Amino acid sequence: MELCCPLCQAPLARQEHSMLCPQGHRFDIARQGYVNLLPVQNKRSLHPGDTKEQVLARRAFLEAGFYTPIVEMLCRLSENGKGPVLDVGCGEGYYSTRLAKAMGASLVGLDISKEAVRFAAGQYKNAQWLCASAARLPLADSSFGLVTSLFSLTAAEEFSRVLMPGGTYIQVIAAPDHLLGLKGIIYDGLIQKEKVLTPELPGFSLEKSEPLRFSFTVEGPQVQNLLSMTPHQYRVSKAGAQRLADTQTLTDTASCIFNVYRKHS
Repeated sequence: MELCCPLCQAPLARQEHSMLCPQGHRFDIARQGYVNLLPVQNKRSLHPGDTKEQVLARRAFLEAGFYTPIVEMLCRLSENGKGPVLDVGCGEGYYSTRLAKAMGASLVGLDISKEAVRFAAGQYKNAQWLCASAARLPLADSSFGLVTSLFSLTAAEEFSRVLMPGGTYIQVIAAPDHLLGLKGIIYDGLIQKEKVLTPELPGFSLEKSEPLRFSFTVEGPQVQNLLSMTPHQYRVSKAGAQRLADTQTLTDTASCIFNVYRKHS
């Protein structure tokens, strides 16, 4: 897989424990094997993305199998797809490694969180892991047959650029009724906001859109892990956090939309 310099877009070549471009820009290869292609000048904060605590919480929750139906749906929608696979916002790699294995395809996982990528690289060795920004993917044009983003941002122009002609992009977004049980505990009241569930993306045609809803029950520490892996942890009040801390068992419903897009040839 050809990596590109995030500063000048020239090809990168390996030189001992670094990746180097012809202009002399150098990027470290971490001990775990991932490549840090997020220069300081491209960061919006000192430590962007998920923290170590968030990554550990999400890994504990996902490895317990609560979201297995999401993996199964992702694999089903990709069964006729072609690799290589690029997962943008890959987190610790739970979804994409299972998808790539089911497809028999090579995988590149990318996330802005160094902690998430570090855990992914430490646990899953049969993939290339990158700490980088989706705003300018450090990857060559037309390199992938499938791009995925699960509960993450969509950078349509960049996704189109790195996809091969006729390639597929699978977008997974939370539906308005996602995790209403959790929201009912941590918030004093629920405000339903209008949300576009099948957005039009430049350079793509929407082939299909499929909903997925399923219930699950979490107990003990997994209740807090559920909050920690969602953006709600940044919005919860002190009172809401206490109500959740007092909750020992929570039955909730996951609800999401799978949008399958085809890149224009």
